[in-house]
Amino acid sequence: MDDLFGDVPDVDVDWHPHWLSPEEASVAFAALVDEVQWKQDVIRTPGGVKPLPRLTAWQGDAGAVYVYSGIRNEPLAWTPTVQALKGLAEATCRTRFNSVLLNRYRSGEDSMGWHADREPELGAQPVIASVSLGVARRFDLRHNETGRVRAFELTSGSLLVMRGHTQREWRHRVAKAPRLQGERINLTFRFVTPRAGVAE
Repeated sequence: MDDLFGDVPDVDVDWHPHWLSPEEASVAFAALVDEVQWKQDVIRTPGGVKPLPRLTAWQGDAGAVYVYSGIRNEPLAWTPTVQALKGLAEATCRTRFNSVLLNRYRSGEDSMGWHADREPELGAQPVIASVSLGVARRFDLRHNETGRVRAFELTSGSLLVMRGHTQREWRHRVAKAPRLQGERINLTFRFVTPRAGVAE
């Protein structure tokens, strides 16, 4: 990463802004809109039960159950385009993934708040490969101790890989961008080992 992060403690990420060609990204985006079984989850907040500000889907190997924010995700079967992207991501990252969380941002009003992927089933140092398709969105990483923020413009066809202690030391988000038009699909490939009692 050279000196991209200056005096900020290093964030352990690999950045591939042109991982897919524009044509490949466009074809993949259109295919995912049609082939993925999108759903509207809800989450409990201090203000009551509210819909997540995005559509989601969870695909993976049998038994790859994932629970976050009180939402239990049972894996649906891999669809063709997702499986193809999984293979490419595994080759780039030199690791195996058994599941993926897909987020569909329908406009700039859809978002993802500050969080870290620290669920026990991800392990202590998860490798999470984030593929972006569609309209570019800003992705912020904020260091837990210093509060310093580093940002990436996640363009269509890009791949951002978070490794090591990134989830322990940093939080990340996709903030609202009300003036932005157009959709974005994000796939975060990961390997989960279900917690005891979760897979039943």
